[in-house]
Amino acid sequence: MGKPFAKVLIANRGEIAVRVIRACQELGITTVAVHSEVDADALHVRLADERYALGGQTAAESYLNTEAVLDVLARSGAEALHPGYGFFSENAEFARAITAAGVVFIGPPPEAIAIMGDKLSARVAAEKAGVAGVPGTTDVLTSAGQVVAFGEEYGWPVAIKAAFGGGGRGIRVVRSADEAPAAFESARSEALAGFGRAECYVEKYLTWPRHVEMQILADSHGNCLWLGERDCSAQRRHQKLVEEAPAPAFPDDLRRAMGEAAVRVARACGYVNAGTVEFLYDPPGDFWFLEMNTRLQVEHPVTELTTGIDLVVEQLRVAAGEPLRLTQDEVACRGHAIECRINAEDPSGGRFLPSPGTITGLVAAGGPGVRWDAGYQAGDEVPPFYDNLVGKLVVCGADRATAIARMVRALGETKIHGIATTIPAHLAILGHADFLAARHSTRWVEEVFTLPEVVETTSDVPGPAREVQVGGRWYTVPRLEGGVLRSGPPSRRRGTKSTGSRGSSGTVISPMQGRIVTVLVEVGDRVAVDHPVCVIEAMKMESTLTTERAGTVLEVAVTAGQAVRADQVVVLIGDGDTTEEAR
Repeated sequence: MGKPFAKVLIANRGEIAVRVIRACQELGITTVAVHSEVDADALHVRLADERYALGGQTAAESYLNTEAVLDVLARSGAEALHPGYGFFSENAEFARAITAAGVVFIGPPPEAIAIMGDKLSARVAAEKAGVAGVPGTTDVLTSAGQVVAFGEEYGWPVAIKAAFGGGGRGIRVVRSADEAPAAFESARSEALAGFGRAECYVEKYLTWPRHVEMQILADSHGNCLWLGERDCSAQRRHQKLVEEAPAPAFPDDLRRAMGEAAVRVARACGYVNAGTVEFLYDPPGDFWFLEMNTRLQVEHPVTELTTGIDLVVEQLRVAAGEPLRLTQDEVACRGHAIECRINAEDPSGGRFLPSPGTITGLVAAGGPGVRWDAGYQAGDEVPPFYDNLVGKLVVCGADRATAIARMVRALGETKIHGIATTIPAHLAILGHADFLAARHSTRWVEEVFTLPEVVETTSDVPGPAREVQVGGRWYTVPRLEGGVLRSGPPSRRRGTKSTGSRGSSGTVISPMQGRIVTVLVEVGDRVAVDHPVCVIEAMKMESTLTTERAGTVLEVAVTAGQAVRADQVVVLIGDGDTTEEAR
């Protein structure tokens, strides 16, 4: 069988661009990389056969610049475009623009993207296919009163969600009628800022669900398969940390029922190519449709390792019009696979603050059953403008216990210097009794799980790293703010950093390089301890900076939209009036 295309443009960056480039090159396909100014020497650019600059630094200026991408398509002569995940991967208008230019979009039809991209129309499509969603509305909210009425009927808490949202943004949990007005306005505001659309809806908020999703693959000849499920319940801020396949403590009859439901949802929207239907599973027996991701998922490697199917290769072949090369009866899942997303984040205190910077050293784990999918190598810069994923550490074993033990070993072997990463958090999660017994849920990391005490000692490992002890074993991990990971509940004072004694500093400092989204105080305002002063965004994550002392706002040193560096002063708090304190 010949190669699907002669030349493919990969409209993405980082780990997923590297993944697609490698799959294309194995098939003999010429690869075209695009890049922003800050990514001019990125790994995906170095690996590609051809490379073109998009200009700009931020995503909007580069990877989300439709005209720039179309221009590269025309100049490069690429026959097809792979969008990866994120950026334009679930943008129906972009897909239409690509096909209008005579280029194949390696993904589903624009109509399917549009149906599933709107969470309200997705719920309607799933219901028509006989797949029930979490109890909720299918109409756009117009007032907080509708939230109150829904909560009174179905019980509290409820969740307000952005209709065109994703990645956990635009979600507000409402626990009582009194919270509804503020939550309604906040959800609409974040939805508009993050997705350009303010429409929201409301649904019942399940108290302890697991996130189980089903991988599907469909061709243009009417064939559609389910390739097994993944459990992605270990999350913080609705962002996944650990994914595994198959889902633990998940009965076979439910597995088949969920797979068949996923296929019905896919057929209902005329789906073609790889996609994921996500469900909320409420043990012991109920599951509900959550949404469909019309793209390749970050966690696709665990499905590849358990099925032996290269999903990117299948994407390319399906997009070229080829039929699927196997039937549902031929899909077989063997063993157990786990993926840990190694993000550039500082998990100390449970805050998971973004940690951009230069990777001064990187040694990836190896050995049997270990896979390392990364977008960076030693010496590369992790910029603050994009997603904070450094790489994905994936392992497989004969069973779940073997896979967990292998992942713990691989995490200890992986050494990344120069930036903080989530490795200490992964080690703690994998060793926790709740995770081992599959008692965790989507709310477990934030409400139950606590990082254990980490003991620091001296280290001669190059770069800003240290040797730490977790659960009686020693690992080399990046040096985190404050020197140690502290035990106890996650800090609610995200983004605070003191230049004076703890709890008494009048200086609020940005803990990271990023962009000010909103300023919440003015000069002369009286504030209490832990009063929010501004919201900062870095690496697609928002953190609220708060005060460490009560007093009067003497100076606001930043404005909305302003770029800030780590350790930059944003607000000054004092005791007296502004004139006297300013002197």
